[in-house]
Amino acid sequence: MISSTSSVVNIYPLSSYTFGTKDPRMEKDTSVSDRLARMKINYMKEGMRTSVEAILLVQEHNHPHILLLQIGNTFCKLPGGRLKPGENEIEGLKRKLSSKLATNSQGHQPNWQIGECAAVWWRPNFETIMYPIALPISPNQKSARKFSLFTSEREYFAVPKNLKLLAVPLFELYDNIQRYGPVISTIPQQMSRFQFKMVIS
Repeated sequence: MISSTSSVVNIYPLSSYTFGTKDPRMEKDTSVSDRLARMKINYMKEGMRTSVEAILLVQEHNHPHILLLQIGNTFCKLPGGRLKPGENEIEGLKRKLSSKLATNSQGHQPNWQIGECAAVWWRPNFETIMYPIALPISPNQKSARKFSLFTSEREYFAVPKNLKLLAVPLFELYDNIQRYGPVISTIPQQMSRFQFKMVIS
């Protein structure tokens, strides 16, 4: 029997969150080829590379939106990054969120609420293409990207000055590969198994 039960995700208004800025954070790679080359070097040293990224959902005009970091004028990505060898996924994602979006002030400790994993994407080769399944013809995966839900009733986000934090309607991502790429544009499908509850604060 197929269960009809779906997980409930509370989505809070965008106005519940406070936004500020902090010093710029520069990217380690200046091009896709540089990133793939660094990935290959790291794979030879440490094995498969695992990244964890957060799906930050908010509501605006009673519609679910996702928070994306924009680099330059076009490239968007989810906040997160690479795990250290042996690092716990949830603790690693909290560390990356703090690095990317927490204030540098010691007086504020963010309360990152990490939910369940929504999707995993696999890279079988040192190329840009990734798949939502681990292909059996490529048992030695080169990297994995794991997307986890993030919910918080209130939070302060400190955005690096060289980046923008955009609230993008979930419906705008759907099948919009040209703007958001082949992975982020599938997030609406990944969210289809969840039940959204719009919380009024």
